[in-house]
This record gives sequence, structure tokens and C-alpha cells, in this order.
Amino acid sequence: MNTRNTGKTAARRTFLALSAAAAALSLSACGVIDGVGSDDASATPKKGNDITVGLLLPEKENQRYEKFDYPIIKDQVGVLTKHQGKVVYANALQDAERQSAQMEGMIHDKVDVILLDAVDAKSIEPAVRKAKDAGIPVIAYDRLARGPIDAYISFDNELVGQVQGRAVVEALGTKAGTSKIVMMNGSKTDPNAGQFKEGALSELENKVNIVKSFDTVDWKPENAKRNMSQAISEVGLDNIAAVYSANDGMAGAVIDALKEAGAGKIPPVTGQDADLSAVQRIIAGQQYMSVYKPYPEEATNAAEMAVARVQGRSIEFDALTRDSVDSPTHQKIPAMLVQVVALTKDNIQETVLKDSIYTVKELCTAKYKASCDHLGLE
Repeated sequence: MNTRNTGKTAARRTFLALSAAAAALSLSACGVIDGVGSDDASATPKKGNDITVGLLLPEKENQRYEKFDYPIIKDQVGVLTKHQGKVVYANALQDAERQSAQMEGMIHDKVDVILLDAVDAKSIEPAVRKAKDAGIPVIAYDRLARGPIDAYISFDNELVGQVQGRAVVEALGTKAGTSKIVMMNGSKTDPNAGQFKEGALSELENKVNIVKSFDTVDWKPENAKRNMSQAISEVGLDNIAAVYSANDGMAGAVIDALKEAGAGKIPPVTGQDADLSAVQRIIAGQQYMSVYKPYPEEATNAAEMAVARVQGRSIEFDALTRDSVDSPTHQKIPAMLVQVVALTKDNIQETVLKDSIYTVKELCTAKYKASCDHLGLE
């Protein structure tokens, strides 16, 4: 479990615009990276604008990585380096071994800094240590990997769980104390999942009756659906008053399982990530809430951290990492924890529309037009 420096909460709310064993593995030859790391790229701590940022993302099922994280980081690195720097990108497709190979390939190709969103925080540790030995800084992005991480940027994950748990209690109202709920947590290999779960439990324990709890393998919706079907069978459809789902992909699967079981009205179901389909379910009244995490802020600051770290701009780097976190292997890792917002049908206009995450046209397709009109979305 990671801990955070809560004494610096106010500061983080202020936006302060960051082995050779893989020699046979060239990222360009594998075809898994958009771009090629330069053979003469320096791994020294100070460089000019001709830097190469390695970006390792975990999967594509979550819409955010391809739509927001990668393009925003790529564009911001370009802006910060007067378009002399570049980003080489690899996506692990939820395969921890693939990601380790991708990272070792980046080390072999001598990128200057690595932004790492780990599939498995524990299994990636040897690659993190190889990067450290090669003089390449590693910034943990969105998930805190083990090993000698130089910095960490993510959302306040315990707060995410607290926001979700609080939403469940509020939705149940005076019936919360006698209500039975199911918890659909994330993957045990993702350290964030443990934080979401702990935050949620801080709001749910002693307030509701948690009758079933699952740690969903690899966050996969099909696994969540199977778990939910089991819960319905064991608890009874009519006895489930709400479902805590740690993210939107699983929330959709949970809702499908409830529908297939014959639910006339879907009980409150939580989510996270503000996926397009989830926001549409919220508009239609099928999903109770999601957690909106401002990806542009996280991605932009990650790019700034990476560039500042490589260019030796310690003052700027320190300003961006005013929090600190602990991992199972290291303590007091410099960090930035970005705040989150509970997304419900009442604040769609002020969140995902205002921040241009989606347009009304994208959200309010023919299937959802009547619901959008009812909410006054325009």
C-alpha cells in the first residue's frame, strides 16, 4: 500500500505547471513503437531539446490511453522542446512480459527518460533497476511501480475510492444500513486497485452490508461479468441494492449481467474514468456515477516532469513534485497527485463537456438524445 504526504494537500491542488540483456530487442524491429530511439541518445542527466521520452502504457481497452494520454504527452514534449524532442511509444496490451521487453528495448535504444504506466507493478521492477543502472530516469505514470522510481504522477487514488464509496452511501440514503452491496474491485497486480479499494472501504464499512467482494483479474470486463453473475446467483438479484465497481469498463459488464438476470431497474453502480459509454449510461440513468479524472492535466504535467528531469531543471521538477509517496521498495518518492471529481448526470456540462473531453454530438447520439434534452445538454 502506498502512502502519501497529506500535509501537502493544499499544495497539490495548485496547478504548478515532472541491460544490455535486451540488445537483441530493437523496438523498431518489433514494430511496437511509433518512432525509433536514437542510438546516440544520451542518458546523461542534462540535455538540450533533442531528447527522447519513452512512454510505456498498459493497455488499450480503456479509451483514455490512446485518446488522451499518448497524444497529449507527445504534443506537450514537442512544445517543451521546440519540436526537437520526441516520444517513442509502446503499449503492452495488458501483458506484463511484453511490457518488460518493451522497457528493456527502450533501455537498449538509450532513451533519455521513461514514463512508465505498469501493467504489473511488481514484475516490472527488474526493468526499472536496469534503467537506473543505465542512467535513465523512470517516472511512474498513473500507477506506482516498484524499484528505484525517480518520481510519480497520478490521481489521488484513495480519494477516487472515497468518492465512489461515498456515492454509494448517498445513493442508498436512509436504507444504507440495511442494504446489501457487491464490490467489484480491480486487479491485484495494479497497486492503484488496492488504493481505490481502501478508499472505498473507508466510506462503506459499517455503513452498508458488503455481501460479496471480488478482485477482478486484469480488470477485464468479461471477468467482472462472470463475478457479477456469481454474486447474483448467490445473493439474489432483488437483494443487491448497489454495486461498487472500480472502473467504467467493469461497470458496463456489471450492468449487462444485471440486465441479463432480469433486472427491471438497475441499482446504483459506480465507475471511474468517464469513458464515453459510461457517460452515456449516466445520461440514460443506467449507471449512477463515474469518477472524472482530468487526463489533460495529468498527461501535461507528466511531460513537463520528464523534460525537466532530463534537462536538469531541478527547480521546476521540484515544483511539480511537492507530494511524496511510498512504494513497497522505496520511500518518499517525489510525486504529484492530481485531484478528481465525482461525475453524475448533474455535472456533465461542467466536467467532460467544459474540458472538451467529449462534445455534445459525441454524447448525445440518437439513442441518448431524449435523455440529453431532459438534462439540458447543449
